Amino acid sequence: MKNLMIPALALFLSAAAQADNNPLWMRYCAISPDGQTIAFSYQGDIYTVPSSGGKARQLTTHPAHDTRPVWSPDGQRIAFASNRSGNFDVFLMNKEGGEPKRLTTHSTNEYPTTFKDNGHILYLANILQDAKDIQFPGTRFMQVYEISTDGGRPDLYSSLYMENIALSKDGSKLLYNDYKGYEDPWRKHHQSSITRDIWLCTLGKDRSFRKVTTFGGEDRNPVWAADGASFYYLSEEKGSFNIFKKDLAGDSEKQITTHTTHPVRFLTSDNSGTLCYSYDGEIYTVKEGQKPAKVNIQIVADKIENDVIHRLLTDGATDIAVSPNGKEVAFITRGDVYVTSIEYETTRQITNTPQQERDIDFSPDGRSLVYSAEREGTWGIYESKLTRDEDKQFTYAPELKEEPLVVSGQTSFQPLYSPDGNEVAFLENRTTLRVINRKTKQVRTVLDGKYLYSYSDGDQHFQWSPDSKWFLVDYISIGGWNNTDIALVKADGSGEVTNLTESGYSDGDAKWVLDGKAMIWSSDRAGFRSHGSWGAERDVYIMFFDGEAYDKFRLSKEELALVETDENKDKDEDKASDKDSDKKKEDKDKPVAPLKFDLENRKDRIIRLTAHSSSLGDAVLAPKGDKLYYCAAFEKGFDLWEHDLKEKSTKLLLKNVGRGTLFADKKVENLYLTAGGKLKKIGLKDSKEKPIAFKAEFAYRPAEERAYIFHHAWRQVLDKFYDPTLRGMDWKGYETAYTRFLPHINNNFDFQEMLSELLGELNGSHTGARYNPGLTGPETASLGAFFDNAYTGDGLKIEEIIAKGPLTLADSQIKKGCIIEKIDGTPIKKDADYYPLLSGKVGKKVMLSVYDPTSK
Repeated sequence: MKNLMIPALALFLSAAAQADNNPLWMRYCAISPDGQTIAFSYQGDIYTVPSSGGKARQLTTHPAHDTRPVWSPDGQRIAFASNRSGNFDVFLMNKEGGEPKRLTTHSTNEYPTTFKDNGHILYLANILQDAKDIQFPGTRFMQVYEISTDGGRPDLYSSLYMENIALSKDGSKLLYNDYKGYEDPWRKHHQSSITRDIWLCTLGKDRSFRKVTTFGGEDRNPVWAADGASFYYLSEEKGSFNIFKKDLAGDSEKQITTHTTHPVRFLTSDNSGTLCYSYDGEIYTVKEGQKPAKVNIQIVADKIENDVIHRLLTDGATDIAVSPNGKEVAFITRGDVYVTSIEYETTRQITNTPQQERDIDFSPDGRSLVYSAEREGTWGIYESKLTRDEDKQFTYAPELKEEPLVVSGQTSFQPLYSPDGNEVAFLENRTTLRVINRKTKQVRTVLDGKYLYSYSDGDQHFQWSPDSKWFLVDYISIGGWNNTDIALVKADGSGEVTNLTESGYSDGDAKWVLDGKAMIWSSDRAGFRSHGSWGAERDVYIMFFDGEAYDKFRLSKEELALVETDENKDKDEDKASDKDSDKKKEDKDKPVAPLKFDLENRKDRIIRLTAHSSSLGDAVLAPKGDKLYYCAAFEKGFDLWEHDLKEKSTKLLLKNVGRGTLFADKKVENLYLTAGGKLKKIGLKDSKEKPIAFKAEFAYRPAEERAYIFHHAWRQVLDKFYDPTLRGMDWKGYETAYTRFLPHINNNFDFQEMLSELLGELNGSHTGARYNPGLTGPETASLGAFFDNAYTGDGLKIEEIIAKGPLTLADSQIKKGCIIEKIDGTPIKKDADYYPLLSGKVGKKVMLSVYDPTSK
């Protein structure tokens, strides 16, 4: 299959050959104390270059990500952060490079901020606040720790979160910017109660603090001026981040740089007042009263990232569709479409693109797959088909043919085949429900987009009726966009719509049941709800469109048995009289009879099916309407429950099955779902879960995937958020401005920051990119105690035991003032790092040797 690339990739290919002579996206620059050398991070390694420019020298070559270099006061060593041990730790190396020394060992991320002196480094980490700290113990509020350049035990330097610490030459004072609350660090131009300010801290026995900036926006990254009586810092007071100068009283403000469009980042200073910073992906120097000078840098380095990385995936499945014959499932992993056998691991790749596919569905005859794909910058609907009559399954077919079904330049996704296979429904521009005829290619609108509201892609729900003439749709009416109703919508485009629920509560996820004579849906009308925000418990309800079906559903088990006996007798008589095989075939191929609705009495035919409100997942009703299967969470994870509507009993079938959509076979003997990246088959007779194993060949193209994600995010903003009148912002111009960095980025840490810088231009709260590689090393356990940070002897002196923590399960004689002297028999020396003794011990028992120094 041909790979379709978005147009911006042409920029990637043409710029790659010139990347060495004109490097971009150089970050975390730091000028040496003597002003002769600049250290910086580029493509996950640490480089140095003469401050006058020239050929850069690569100091680190490890495949891990190395970043945030910090110079020692004598200019002989560089501390930096690296995740070569699984998380970011502080490492130390000679200014000329060589093998670095690991200084910190905790499994949380640790980043150097400055040298206290030539023998000690201050770094940031979120490990444990001081027992006396009254600040909210959030994970975003780091502490400042001190570590010797020889290693050993870290000491808590400050429980208060101090960013960008700058110590005075005599060590009596420090400058820093505060951190008041969460906002993406790369957001631009916002003014609020949590923007940063610069503070002066006078050190000594009694520390004192004084705020020295008052601007309502961002002031950050202070560095000392050469006179020791003033400082430089970055501020947005005049627009974009630029360098300003003030005295220690916070007066005599002076602007040093006047860059526009993009922010100044990563300000540092040498001993003589030469300032170094990053602007628009490049590095500059400036002295007060002079013009900034760009540092011309050449980088010659090996390419460490392959264009294509071949992988064999065995998890990561998201969307799922079950074939009509129940022999194979289609699924999505890493944005490509695959089909695998339910019984075997044989897996067939359907699409192979760096872009994203999703929303898969099997045609009723099992010979076609429909899905949405974002190509050429726009979502469209595509269909893959079996081309040979002798092929019955996608898994084993040697030939497939993909064709565009709906590619109009408008966002089109969430395709769904009609039960008769003649048409495909889909969403246009995220909210307009449309239908395309597969034969004539004619497209019609079924429900205008004004009746739907989209938070994010894929959050709309609609389902064809068994006769392919109607839809059940989540609908905005009485309850508004936040409390949808269920609507019955005619599929012919006539605009006939009936609001079925009209409750004012949140109704959604409607499904046709009992051959179209009723629907089930979820509603929060009876459950507990959060009055401070979103969230409520839900139940499954059923509404009948047929009075006879409603009466039959309410029969007792005994009454139903008598009715079924009569029905089976009539069926036997029909079979005996029907001896014509042609007549049998004709009945089999006969289309489903059009549904008839008694809607006038629908509100009198509503029954609550679940016996308890809960955090509800998906639900399936058995064909006879006697049993309801549903997922609900009461403790950890979602469990599968069975509610017998005749016996009036509820029982747990399986624990922790997941929350994914439940797909049932025709007789509802088995359920299929994807959860936690795995495909599952659940047999309802024996309540057993069987994994559907797959081996999916995947061609990972990291550079092309990053380019796709970049343009996808940019387009999402354009379609959903951006308004041309929004502060006069040129969003198209920003796409061009940031696209040029893509050839110079070869890792997701840099990519996440670049994407956050782009999204930060919007000045929107809660806006930015995230990347979490996960912890690959052993996690450091916590004993559940605050320790006395003033204690300097061997062992750990307990200041306070945290309620309900691990130490509350230990000997009741352990209390404040006790000394933990050994962990699993290893003594805790006063100069030794004890974190390695707790490495990998999360959830495990450890032996502590504890004594009370006050005891006789």
